[in-house]
Amino acid sequence: MVQAAFLDPILREIDRIPEHQIYGRVAAVLGMLVEIAGIENSLTIGARCALVDRANRRVGCEIVGFRNGRALAMAYGSLEGVGLGSKALIVDTDPVVRPTNDWLGRVVNAFGEPIDGKGPLPSGSIACRIRANPPPAHARARVEGKIDLGVRSLNTFASCCKGQRMGIFAASGVGKSVLLSMMARYASLEVNVIGLIGERGREVQEFVVDELGEEGLARSIVVVATSDESPLMRRQAAQMTLTLAEFFRDQGHDVLCMMDSVTRFAMAMREIGLSAGEPPASKGYTPSTFAELPRLLERAGPGIHGSGSITGLFTVLVEGDDHNEPVADAVRGILDGHIVLERSIGERGRYPAVNILRSLSRTMPGCNTPPQNALIRQARLHMSVYEDMAELIRLGAYRRGTDPAVDEAIRLYPSIEAFLSQQRGERTDLETGYHQLAEILGMPYASEAGEMPPEIDPNETTA
Repeated sequence: MVQAAFLDPILREIDRIPEHQIYGRVAAVLGMLVEIAGIENSLTIGARCALVDRANRRVGCEIVGFRNGRALAMAYGSLEGVGLGSKALIVDTDPVVRPTNDWLGRVVNAFGEPIDGKGPLPSGSIACRIRANPPPAHARARVEGKIDLGVRSLNTFASCCKGQRMGIFAASGVGKSVLLSMMARYASLEVNVIGLIGERGREVQEFVVDELGEEGLARSIVVVATSDESPLMRRQAAQMTLTLAEFFRDQGHDVLCMMDSVTRFAMAMREIGLSAGEPPASKGYTPSTFAELPRLLERAGPGIHGSGSITGLFTVLVEGDDHNEPVADAVRGILDGHIVLERSIGERGRYPAVNILRSLSRTMPGCNTPPQNALIRQARLHMSVYEDMAELIRLGAYRRGTDPAVDEAIRLYPSIEAFLSQQRGERTDLETGYHQLAEILGMPYASEAGEMPPEIDPNETTA
């Protein structure tokens, strides 16, 4: 019995070895693009080949187009040693990966290969397509059931439900990675799948060891493609992240899928498109980039009835602090809400640097109780009043007593700012956050299990 269990994975690998091999020849190389002749009728878009270089080493590549009767391929690695006449072997026409539950706690690359030095990964019996399609819209379950993310500002002002997809929009160095690591450690979901797309090489180990920690890594899979890897690797790492999340979703788990960042995926798509001859559109991004974004992001969300869900948190790196640049604008229209991190808030020492007034969760009013919505509306009202008068207050041009609403906002501002600030190692659950906010505002509040307070008019300031 033990011997059979040991032999099963080996026998499955033997069965996947093709009976014969088809190959063509390299006809031209221009930049990152390789033209292959002789096997174009056996290839499709997305099929994989292996180029055999002069030293008999294999360089993986992917078919990205066809031109003048030849297949156009881009390599996953360096093309050094590849020349005219080099063999091009067909490897796989529909790439798949075979994960198992034992992959939790591991770090893998875009091919699903281990890169953490902990030994080989077991191969499962289920083949998961790397470029899978989203579930049919009519068969998907509803988004419902609030998630405890462990971060006060998000739990209260941008509440997230199972199967919701949220974007985290921020410039570089504003704290996206730290915020992601806090949610990976403290969120109430069962499994985390984290994609680090185009990350700096030195930051990968820092994120896994320091930010994520043993507690977070134990229930996570981390997919890594660093900034020095080819655009194909960066694109596939994003697709691999969603594939692994789908594997656990189909087993009935509620999965938290985090990706940092969608912008670097879009940049990889731009490089691929331009190399294949696509015309540039907005800021050099090709049309296929904006076609691929919804195909990737729609894979997250609730599964079909009876399966689990994928809650997606996708960071968007806004270039030059411009929140209306093309990728940010496209992603904002696809997702179910957005969390905006601002450099000016971080510069004054408040982390996470979430701009509450510019952040939005599309599912929040429906998943909250009336008392919770009343609390949030009242707090946002005070913050809005303060922001409207912020310049006059800082200049000393506002006189106390001129407007009672402004006076109340000034009084509450330090307490609200302290509430929104949270240390990296600190966790706050959902109900605790609401009770703390109610205490700051001086409003009555009962938990969902207790009695509901009387109706509160959100347009009236509290004394």
